[in-house]
Formats: sequence, structure tokens, C-alpha cells
Amino acid sequence: MNTVESINELRTLRRQWHREGKTVGFVPTMGNLHAGHLTLISAAREQCDIVVASIFVNPLQFGKNEDLDTYPRTIDEDKAQLDRHHTDVLFLPSVAEMYPRGLDEQTFVQVPGISDMICGNSRPGHFRGVATVVSKLFNMVQPDRAFFGQKDYQQLQVIRLMAADLSIDIDIQGIPTQRAEDGLALSSRNGYLTEEQRQIAPKLYACLLNLKTDLQNDRQPLSVLIEKYTAVLAQAGFKPDYIEIRHADTLEPVGDMDNQLVVLVAAFLGNVRLIDNLTVTRPEA
Repeated sequence: MNTVESINELRTLRRQWHREGKTVGFVPTMGNLHAGHLTLISAAREQCDIVVASIFVNPLQFGKNEDLDTYPRTIDEDKAQLDRHHTDVLFLPSVAEMYPRGLDEQTFVQVPGISDMICGNSRPGHFRGVATVVSKLFNMVQPDRAFFGQKDYQQLQVIRLMAADLSIDIDIQGIPTQRAEDGLALSSRNGYLTEEQRQIAPKLYACLLNLKTDLQNDRQPLSVLIEKYTAVLAQAGFKPDYIEIRHADTLEPVGDMDNQLVVLVAAFLGNVRLIDNLTVTRPEA
């Protein structure tokens, strides 16, 4: 595996791949890799001639009271895992390489509407930081395909909309959420959980499964179901941030008779914020 730290090095490689007619798959990450990330690498490996991964902890997507300084950085272990999974190139830029004029002078990419709802409402500016760094990485790597996990469902939809709006010619693929045996969605932040919290955490997914069953079998008003399962989470030991039932493609609010849905949830265990989601197809009324 070749590790490059500068945009110029990366572009030299990209020109070579273009001359050779090779397809490039790209997996952007913030490191601290787990099996979910490696599933993305494997998908890219199956579909593309060249696999590029990036590791960059993006300061633009962290709020003032979030965990930028303590976000886990495990670069040696990450390199070993990427190498074992036959990654061709790791792009490992510094903050100065990504934002040479500084964070305060950086041009931003803002995807209106979708960035301000749900997680965007809880984390103002987060998706502006995501859209900005992903658009920059897309311009640097110039991949044919890019791979993202569906656990970050809203992020995936923001990136898809950004690419469409800016006419970025990249096939963006969402890969199903990878889970532990007890159902907990894999996440770098799971490592923050105490042993006791880790025992509670799978109840987030169990809540989603039960809510999905209710959506498929019962035409109760959505507000009633949200209230019910918010209470379920609280009783299980979570501090709910939100439960939202939205249109699966647009994330717009839905009516009680809409059928293509996604259920999104965020909740705290102590200081650890967990997110998850499930898509739901309701039967015709």
C-alpha cells in the first residue's frame, strides 16, 4: 500500500491511472477503522481496479463542544488493516494540506434544506463541514465510485444531493450498515462506551426493529409512535435526541399514508451520542 500525504502526489498517481484506463474506487474515512469501514474497502475492491482510502479527522464537521480533540486516532492499526484488505493508496493529508488558508478563510459547500434538519438541527454546521471536505476529497481523488456506509443515512443523502447539484460525475454507493452480533451498529464512537453502557446500547437497534414492525402492521399516527418509542428509549437508559420518521429519499416529513420511509434515531448514553436507522416499506392502506 502506498501512503501519500500531498495533493500533488495523489494527482500524479491519478493521472497515471487515467492513462492506463483504470477505474478508481474511493473510501473516505476519519480513521479508527472497524469492520464497517473494511466492508466499504471490500466493496471498492470488488468493483474497481484501484482502491483509494483517505484518513482525515475533519475539524470543520465538529461543533465547539464535540470530541475533535479526543476523537480516536489509531493510524498504525488503520494502515495495517487497509494493507490487509488490499488498499492500493492511503491518502493521509494534514489539516494544512486540506485547508491551506485556514479554517476561517475556507470556501464552504452548503447543501440547503437537508443539512438543517434532523442531525443538522442537533449539530449546526456539521453537514456544511461534511459537504465541504467530501467535495474537496472528490476533487483531489477524482474517483469513478465512492463508497459510504448507510449508518450515516442523512450524511449519505447530503452527499448524493451535493454531487447532483454540483454535477459531480461519481457513482455514490451506500453500503448496508454493519452490526455487532447483538445488533449495535458499528461506529468508532462505540469505543467510548463503558461496559455497562455497552450492554444497554443494543436496545437502540431493538427499538428500531419494534418501531419498524409497528409501522408495517399498524396505521397509528406517526406522532403517536414517535412518542411511544421515545419513552421506550428513555426507560432503557438513553437520553433521546430524536426519533424521526421521514421520506426515504428526500428526508422530508411524511404523512400517515406515505409508504417509503426511513426511521432515524439519535440518543445519548452518558456523553456518547449513538445514531442508527432503518428503511421501512409500509403496505398500501
